[in-house]
Amino acid sequence: MSSSENTTPATDVPVAKSDAQWRQELTPEEYRVLRQAGTERPYTGEYWDTHTEGVYQCRACGSRLFTSREKFDSHCGWPSFWAPLAEGTVRYLHDRTLGMERIEVRCAKCDSHLGHVFEGEGYDTPTDQRYCINSISLRLVETDAD
Repeated sequence: MSSSENTTPATDVPVAKSDAQWRQELTPEEYRVLRQAGTERPYTGEYWDTHTEGVYQCRACGSRLFTSREKFDSHCGWPSFWAPLAEGTVRYLHDRTLGMERIEVRCAKCDSHLGHVFEGEGYDTPTDQRYCINSISLRLVETDAD
């Protein structure tokens, strides 16, 4: 089994870095989205329409979060997944910003903002959930061709 096929989360040890360390390691836009819960503009991110097979990692810490098997075309302008790679890879927070009730999705390992999850929108997926994730929060590691 190649490492990209392993579906267990990365180590459970949380990543603890200072704000200064995050600012040094991330670009200003990565920092704005990952550490300040910003959002990239729709249809501008690297992965919104990608169909490449692989594993999507957290751009901040490298934790494996989603795979291309759960990715689907929602036509919303951001990468959409119907489930995370495994239980415990992401965590959820109630988000009441901008006058809306939403569920924020964060990396369980480094607490970086990824996007939001929506339910009951009628997509023909196994979970009827749409994990709407910022491309800039992710890094795609392509599956090895055997």
